[in-house]
Amino acid sequence: MSLKDSRKNIDAIDAKIISLLNDRAEISLAIGKEKVKNKKSIYAPGREKEIFKRIEILNKGPMSQEAFEAVYREVMSASLSLEKALQIAYLGPEASFTHLAAQKRFGSQVSYVPAINIAEVFQKVENGHCDYGVVPIENSIEGAVTHTFDLLVDSELKICSQILLEISHNLLSKEAKDKIKKIYSKPEVFGQCRKWLQAEMPKAELIDVSSTTRGAQIAVKEKNAACIASSLAAKVYKLRMIKKDIEDSAHNITRFLVITNNDVPPTGKDRTSILFSIKDKVGALHSMLEPFYKNKINLTKIESRPSKKKAWDYYFFVDFEGHREEKNVKKALAQLEDMCKYLKVLGSYPSLEP
Repeated sequence: MSLKDSRKNIDAIDAKIISLLNDRAEISLAIGKEKVKNKKSIYAPGREKEIFKRIEILNKGPMSQEAFEAVYREVMSASLSLEKALQIAYLGPEASFTHLAAQKRFGSQVSYVPAINIAEVFQKVENGHCDYGVVPIENSIEGAVTHTFDLLVDSELKICSQILLEISHNLLSKEAKDKIKKIYSKPEVFGQCRKWLQAEMPKAELIDVSSTTRGAQIAVKEKNAACIASSLAAKVYKLRMIKKDIEDSAHNITRFLVITNNDVPPTGKDRTSILFSIKDKVGALHSMLEPFYKNKINLTKIESRPSKKKAWDYYFFVDFEGHREEKNVKKALAQLEDMCKYLKVLGSYPSLEP
């Protein structure tokens, strides 16, 4: 087949794809109206997971699963924007890693609203100015984001989804590498890129700033300056990618939570997050964990935080497999509630594991 004939075939296929995507969009509009009418959440993380799983089964190549997920992320993002003009709050400023995580989940067709701190993300969703919020909860190297844990104690918002983002640090600048004299970024980021900086930029002055995005904002204006920031920052601030992936550890992953006002239904493969406080007696924590063992529930995480209400009084945050509506989970939570001073279910949401 000639090149001309191949291109004609592609044009014909594109015409069919456009027609089918618009057919899909019409159905999405009808679904959106039904959701609004019945006061249901526009974003359905369980349905999203189901679609990606079905794509994996249907895909016989040569396109990769990652390529299809990127395409369908935008298709679903466009559908969400048709159903409702969604507003997503995130820990800013623009081009932060939380912004990148939010885009990974919701795509580019919804509206994003930066917040100056994690508390403001919660506030924007609680007061109805935004539909969903995205906040960091833990990093594989640095550990828990304690401020998020503390805010979950008093907030009535629910966790409806989670996002895992591989954190990639990149050297960005308008200048050539040999012209760079100053590098701006967060202290934690410098720590995570120490070996590369010592080997490749030993004479550059490392200057601490409040965020990687702030570093990008300075680097775009200042002569002989660079920053260490995300690939999104390079795009937003029109900086050159001098060197990608300069972090010392290849396994730097941050987990983010999506928070909203509504619970999500079971998908058959879920995770639940709770918090509780215990009575001050010997063996109390051990006793709190027994209901999970007796009901054959697998714990995936436990984290403690001071309650800030009384000295040596702690909240325990626990993640486990299962949904709050499942019979064995209901039973375990009822038993736990009888034993502790305070129990709160933070949300049940689709597991990231297949």
